[in-house]
Amino acid sequence: MAKGLKRVTVAPKGMGLNDFVAQQEGFFAAEGLDVDLDWKTFRGTQSSWKNLAYFDRPQDKPYAEGRDVIQGACAWGSICNASAGMGRFVPDAYGVSPWAIFVRPDSKIRRPEDLKDVPVSVGMRAGSHFNVPYRLEKYLPLEHIKTVNTGGFGARLKALLDGEVEAASLLPPQIAMAEQLGLRKIIEDTFHTLWWVPDDSEPDVVRGYLRALDRAEKAMDADLAKYLPLWKLAVPAEFENHHPWDFSKFGRGERFVYETIDPARGVRRGDGSGQALGPRPVSQGPQLREAELSGDGVGAPTPDQPR
Repeated sequence: MAKGLKRVTVAPKGMGLNDFVAQQEGFFAAEGLDVDLDWKTFRGTQSSWKNLAYFDRPQDKPYAEGRDVIQGACAWGSICNASAGMGRFVPDAYGVSPWAIFVRPDSKIRRPEDLKDVPVSVGMRAGSHFNVPYRLEKYLPLEHIKTVNTGGFGARLKALLDGEVEAASLLPPQIAMAEQLGLRKIIEDTFHTLWWVPDDSEPDVVRGYLRALDRAEKAMDADLAKYLPLWKLAVPAEFENHHPWDFSKFGRGERFVYETIDPARGVRRGDGSGQALGPRPVSQGPQLREAELSGDGVGAPTPDQPR
């Protein structure tokens, strides 16, 4: 450990590049932190969670084992985890991440309404899970919205490709991977993410970590193309040689916003209207999607638990 730096363990979410950029560019060190990336927990969150109960998922293990690890997840999940005694969520910043449901190219499913009674592959009590009823309820009665707990990012994409499920709820970078594999997107949107930390985390350490992520965000604003190759760090091991991935087309993924979430209003549109963009079928929103991912406007839910 470098002299004078505070040792901190972080399990990246993998939905964005900020942790990787901050590590590469020395932003953590500039904030007085010696960050150890917890690859075991990170790879675990990409794997299958089948038959694993809450508290037994890979991201729950650090707390069960008494290890201090900074993590992040969807706003719903982070608040649930903190409420269940797994640390505390950080209200000082949030992320905005893309989300989408994909099917295979030969699927008969073409519209959100076609997902009636079709189990959608999700990771239990995580963004891929909460987004499904939250978004699809506009198109289907809640009793006809079905999910199946497959687990992490890579496991859901693999289950879809292997024919184990008919539809999968995906996040970055699996969204870009699915696109390059020719899978069909049915619905897309964005959602909030939050960070949660051990109960005894020092405020200065948490603030330094967030400042480093903010530095990384600004670096990507200045030269995104420079950092897109870092997506290779977020590709699950079983997919590393599955396809000649073109990281230049992976896009930004999750964005980091160093502001508190306004639960009453959500994330406002960049046009100043104060209106959030609702869920939409893919056929209705390609222009909006490009604007959102470029940071010109975002549509995300408030962090309330879905009904």
